[in-house]
Amino acid sequence: MQDDPTLRAARAFIQALPHAAALNLSLDEVGDGRAVITMPYDARLVGDPATGVLHGGAISALMDTASGASVICHPEAPVSTATLDLRIDYFRPATPGQAITARAECHHVTRSVAFVRVTATDGDAARPVAMGTGAFTVDRPRKKS
Repeated sequence: MQDDPTLRAARAFIQALPHAAALNLSLDEVGDGRAVITMPYDARLVGDPATGVLHGGAISALMDTASGASVICHPEAPVSTATLDLRIDYFRPATPGQAITARAECHHVTRSVAFVRVTATDGDAARPVAMGTGAFTVDRPRKKS
């Protein structure tokens, strides 16, 4: 799996994002339009010091990155992608001290736009922290004339 071009493309996509390194994101699974990325709990990312709950901005960055990775590893994979629109609904605070995992699926690709669903969970996978839907650019390789 180390030489899998899909895995290489997803890793390159994530490594090119400075915020992914700052958030210590790790690519857990990738392939066929799906990506799973985990963000460990980090006290520097706490949004409410009284409760220890992670800031929603860190969670949205995780979800956005997983969504982009799912587009990059879709069978109709573009060369690159960028977020056009991402709507996130937060259901509950993430449990302090627990990692957050985003699972994204690129479920539809047109000539110029890819559509994604993404869910963020902590240790209680049955109760999502947040869910989102997004639209991403599809930048295909240029045809040689």
